[in-house]
Amino acid sequence: MKNKYTDEVNFQILISLLKANNIKKVIASPGTTNINFVGSIQNDDYFEKYSCVDERSAAYMACGMAAESLEPVVLVCTGATASRNYLPGLTEAFYRKLPVIAITAAQHFGRVGQNVPQVIDRSGQLNDIVKLSVQIPAVHSEEDKWDCNLKINNALMECRRNGGGPVHINIATTYSENFNVEKLPDTRVIKRIEYFDKLPELKNKKIAIFVGNHQKFSKDLTEAIDLFCEKYNSVVLCDRTSNYFGKYKIIGNILTDQSQYNSNVKTMDILIDIGNVSGAYLSIAPKEVWRVNLDGEIRDYSKKTTYVFQMNELDFFNRYNSISNSNSDTSYYNNWKMEVDKLRNNLDDNSLPFSNIWIAKNTINLLPEGAILHLGILNSLRSWNFFDTDKKIYGYSNTGGFGIDGCTSSLIGASLANPNKNIYGVIGDLSFFYDMNSIGNRYVGNNIRLMIINNGCGTEFHNYNHPGSRCFGEDVGKFIAADGHFGNKSKTLLKNYAEALGFKYISASNKEEYLNNVNDFILGESDKSIIFEIFTNADDESNAVKVIHNIEKQNTVLVKQAIKKVIGEKGTEKLKKILRK
Repeated sequence: MKNKYTDEVNFQILISLLKANNIKKVIASPGTTNINFVGSIQNDDYFEKYSCVDERSAAYMACGMAAESLEPVVLVCTGATASRNYLPGLTEAFYRKLPVIAITAAQHFGRVGQNVPQVIDRSGQLNDIVKLSVQIPAVHSEEDKWDCNLKINNALMECRRNGGGPVHINIATTYSENFNVEKLPDTRVIKRIEYFDKLPELKNKKIAIFVGNHQKFSKDLTEAIDLFCEKYNSVVLCDRTSNYFGKYKIIGNILTDQSQYNSNVKTMDILIDIGNVSGAYLSIAPKEVWRVNLDGEIRDYSKKTTYVFQMNELDFFNRYNSISNSNSDTSYYNNWKMEVDKLRNNLDDNSLPFSNIWIAKNTINLLPEGAILHLGILNSLRSWNFFDTDKKIYGYSNTGGFGIDGCTSSLIGASLANPNKNIYGVIGDLSFFYDMNSIGNRYVGNNIRLMIINNGCGTEFHNYNHPGSRCFGEDVGKFIAADGHFGNKSKTLLKNYAEALGFKYISASNKEEYLNNVNDFILGESDKSIIFEIFTNADDESNAVKVIHNIEKQNTVLVKQAIKKVIGEKGTEKLKKILRK
């Protein structure tokens, strides 16, 4: 048997990534649970293989080998207590920062604690044994494969990070006896780049920058990003929480969320990802993603990450700017802007029912320069992500934990930190009533301007494109969307509560009433904080989403949708495979 590998996909990924990271040295201890790894590499000439019966000795051998060769060294052992014998040697490696990779083979993790022979719990580690421990289950789906790839990449990078040190990979086997796989799969390699490392090439690439939830940008960083966009023909894709106001900013959800139109600008070779968790759900198609953050951690929500740059954002852009002599080219930004502007211009205001989206469209340009805007998650954040203004509007939303429970409290915190400036907010009724006690806080001043979109339910779940609505229709309101709570759109409940607490209260139930009151809400002088309760309904909210998703139509998309409707998802996949041949 020559160069034949196990058919267990998690082990294939592990072996492939060891090769991709130029890790060759392996010290193997005997056993059955680790046979799928050892059996796969024992005839592979790429690896330098050594045998050691005593795992304690093997770990110390790895320390000596790593110190002498300055290369990572792999240890691999079977189940039961074999791995416990690694502890002294791994402790040595930890304090000496030696890159030792302990691979411990395991049975299905569900067997832990069930009195199954030779099964022990390896999920927890002592503080000074390894820098990182990852648990790798068997692969049964594409999601499992992604998880496996991500965790192993992370472990292999960690053994060299910040001076190096030992890591642990606990990998489950199904005891497959099939060793007939002749070629390892191509698997994604993720690399970490630090400040003094050589930078990967960016020439002749189609590049976009995506800014997630982000603190305010410094002038230097904004200018560095603008220069980068000119040198590399890039665009900066944002949402309302990005807080980037450079020359090449695009808030593009109105384009990326189109159901019947697929623009070419949505595809790019590289997406440079900065910032934190975004609620934009931006539908774009990068071939690979580069994350730039001082923490140096993988954040692979796109499943396309290939590089993590452990450096601050200003250093990243300054370094790339310093190595490019390209002339100014802004055609990619211009293409994005042209398409986004066209869609916004083609959106007929009369086609939008009275809804959060209509409110956003007719309010964003009324906000004063430098305004601070807090948005509730999902419906409010999505609605206000469809529109932009030339003014600097600083945006915030609780996208970190993505819960409805503290939107008003966050706004109040901001109002206390900026007592001389009005703080604006737009949140839904469930979110407000969940957090309504916060407006009774004795520190609340007169600078809160809070819109409450009261549709009497979690309107998100009623939207035409939400699984709840599609699967349950009107029944979604019983429990999933929580219809009818908190006075069921009472016209007096919030009014009485707000006024009793010293707030000025105004309301609107249609477009005319809204337009008659909005200027007083935004710009009117008041010695009180203001609550503006706006009554909409779930059907109008859903129809507004449908309208904005279908501004532009493209024949090829319509044809694809028709084919999928006739032959179904499985038939569509079969047709794609045939066409690719």
